Amino acid sequence: MRNLDKIKWGIVGLGNIANQFAADLVLLEDADLVAVASRNIFKANEFAQKYNCSKTYDSYDALFADDQVEIVYIATPHDSHAELAIKALEHGKHVLCEKPMALSYEDSRRMIEASKKHNKFFMEAFWTRFIPTVREVLEKVDGGIIGDIKSVKADFAFYGNEIEGGRLFDKNLGGGALFDIGVYPLFLSYILLGIPKEITAKSIFHKNGIDLQTSMILQYENAQAVLQASIVSDSDMKAAISGNKGRIELNAPWYIADGYSIFKDGKEENFSLPNLGKGYTHEAIECHQCIRNNQIESTLWSHQNSLDLSKIVEEIKNQIGLSFT
Repeated sequence: MRNLDKIKWGIVGLGNIANQFAADLVLLEDADLVAVASRNIFKANEFAQKYNCSKTYDSYDALFADDQVEIVYIATPHDSHAELAIKALEHGKHVLCEKPMALSYEDSRRMIEASKKHNKFFMEAFWTRFIPTVREVLEKVDGGIIGDIKSVKADFAFYGNEIEGGRLFDKNLGGGALFDIGVYPLFLSYILLGIPKEITAKSIFHKNGIDLQTSMILQYENAQAVLQASIVSDSDMKAAISGNKGRIELNAPWYIADGYSIFKDGKEENFSLPNLGKGYTHEAIECHQCIRNNQIESTLWSHQNSLDLSKIVEEIKNQIGLSFT
């Protein structure tokens, strides 16, 4: 593929997720990582060398001003997503922004408005939506293979390390279970059942005010979703979608499942759908397709989808009394 055909990426925020994304990006022939930015230039240089990137910056603004960069992947802590995404869009860049896209519904709305105003592609980086397993499961559910959905059960839980300077337990950076990982099971419930009629949520809190564990029941007209997020315990990390004619289970860890099983009529059928790389490739491919088609949003994970999920998360945030101020 000629170099001119490649989509040119820039990455701001060079932590663990950015490393995983960059490692997947190099697997795509039509992607070119041309610039990275960190407030620590030594970190930027090290990252760039690791992924064969030619340009490094010690400020995000400098990367946004780089004419060569077409799309920016924002992988900074949650609290800065809105500010940086809007600034990148104002500089004429397309944007893929890590989840959660913002810490408030109002900020999420401002980000979408900026995408529309500047006519640039924007997508929340919900990589799970684009992996082959989830795409195929949604097709089969829509096709009625398990009948009408009655129950969704999903969690995301692990033992988090409370280390000095770590983002996960830092209230100022939007840490805690709900915003860091609770968005995943909420996402699954939303793409299967839509916006709930009622939400009940309860949390266990850290002394600094972040939620360590949050359990949620989402009530729909004829279904329920039982969801949990925890950074102080683990789980089997499976997800189950139960209908009145059968059940689908996504392989663990379900948010990056490499296959699924259908339980129906007393039989079990297994399906294997490996991801390319770790799985970030699939959302990058979606970005490329949308940009080439002059779309400012994906039809698989649209602006409205992100806003709907943001509103659901905000309701839970308010219900449990979580505040980042």
